[in-house]
Amino acid sequence: MKGAEPSWTIDDSLEELALLATNAGAAVVGAVVQRRQSPTPAYYLGKGKVEEIIALKEKLNYNMVIFDDELSPVQQRNLENSIDAKIIDRTALILDIFARRAKTKEGRLQVELAQHEYLLPRLAGQWSHLERLGGGIGTRGPGESQIETDRRLVRNKIHRLQEQIKDIRRQRTLYRRKRKDTGIPIAAIVGYTNSGKSTLLNRISGSKVLTEDKLFATLDPTTRRVTLPSGRQFLLTDTVGFIQKLPTTLVAAFRATLEELDEADALLHVVDISHHNAVEQNQTVEKTLAELGLQEKPRITVLNKLDLVVESESEMQEFCREKGSGQQDMVMISAAKGWGIRALLEEVEKKLLGSGSHNTGYVTPDDTVSG
Repeated sequence: MKGAEPSWTIDDSLEELALLATNAGAAVVGAVVQRRQSPTPAYYLGKGKVEEIIALKEKLNYNMVIFDDELSPVQQRNLENSIDAKIIDRTALILDIFARRAKTKEGRLQVELAQHEYLLPRLAGQWSHLERLGGGIGTRGPGESQIETDRRLVRNKIHRLQEQIKDIRRQRTLYRRKRKDTGIPIAAIVGYTNSGKSTLLNRISGSKVLTEDKLFATLDPTTRRVTLPSGRQFLLTDTVGFIQKLPTTLVAAFRATLEELDEADALLHVVDISHHNAVEQNQTVEKTLAELGLQEKPRITVLNKLDLVVESESEMQEFCREKGSGQQDMVMISAAKGWGIRALLEEVEKKLLGSGSHNTGYVTPDDTVSG
């Protein structure tokens, strides 16, 4: 389990991997765990564990094995040769989901760039059939030539994608500059994937952004104009969700999108309070924000999905009084039900405009927003 967040358990991480696999269209038939000090260079797993997985093939009738960490090209090739099944890692799985969900030209370009950067070091494995032909004339030379040809094609494609994304970044920079010139403050929604970010955007702005109970249901950034309780307005942007062990290729490829966070005057960090890994998810987002240099950005922690914790708004009021008393920059809400939205907007107004008294997130009947 290299690269896992320290507070995530193996079972929690594998549960999330299974959910990712299901979202990608796979049927999960089993799970295997091995505890080691470090992965083996050749197979990631120990030889005995590889043999155990091979032995399970007849019983489980699987045709793919998904690893919860990123595999090296050598590990992936060796595992495929030994197990005789398709081998993918967590990074490839997330890339596949992103490829399915990206709708805009920008999103598709960013995913395609990440896919090509992931593919480049793995091209040698695509020609492993030549190795089985044996050495000698007519095998080694052409194989190397084809590999180099493929690598050059992929490198050229990466360069073209990078140039296209640079153009998008320039356009975004101009667009953000125009937004700044209007003097309208900007807030951005961040959070773990499936924490309810798009539902919150829809609730506050009245828009109809896609919302599904899936990881990475929406990828493309969406900005809406929102009216505050005082009548003043601000712009609210929803961005791609985070996840533990987010592939570095995706972070790099989505730089143009993540720059929206840097330009924001404040961040709304949405946390799914009903999830049993809420604390770990919160830590993952905070760590990612720190890696992006955004740890000092003003923010409001928005504890969402209270409707999955309590049965009524009156129970939520009591829950907020018990759990939220004295907590600064924190608001408890249910974006799905509309509970606590007024309290959240008052906190946003204070954060963006420096007006109004501090609100601890207590909910009153007047806070409900019908939708």
